Amino acid sequence: MSIDVVANTESSADASIDVPHRELLELSARFSHSFLRWVDAGPAGGLTFPRLRLLEALHCQGPAKMKTLADALGLSARNLTAVADSLEGEGLLRRVAHPSDRRATLLELTDNGQAAADGSLVPRLIELSRLFDELSPTARNNLRGTLATLVAAMESGCGAQVET
Repeated sequence: MSIDVVANTESSADASIDVPHRELLELSARFSHSFLRWVDAGPAGGLTFPRLRLLEALHCQGPAKMKTLADALGLSARNLTAVADSLEGEGLLRRVAHPSDRRATLLELTDNGQAAADGSLVPRLIELSRLFDELSPTARNNLRGTLATLVAAMESGCGAQVET
């Protein structure tokens, strides 16, 4: 689906806005939205991708500060708080005081959270990774390199400045 954006000029004539790589922008946005919906629609016992990733981080790395987790998972502090609240409400994780920094809160898995992670992480991640079986090995390698390049560009602030 392509949406033509039209700008009003002073002469009131309609003109299409010429945007470089417009098709890639639209396809990337569509993929991102569709991918997250697809991931969240799967049978993971209510584990959306952010919830799955938080369980994985705590399972693999142990207790961590909320700020550290938010940064590592690419979530805002507000989003991480919502995910943590949900998992805490289900008895899968708990908040504990940091042993040496009274301002910091650590998140850690409960025994139920550990069991949920043990039982669901690997099968769910394998299930999700099967999407990439649709690509040839060469296409997967190309996609990996392309995505890594684009993520690095976004993280370095490339294209963040828009002049008006």
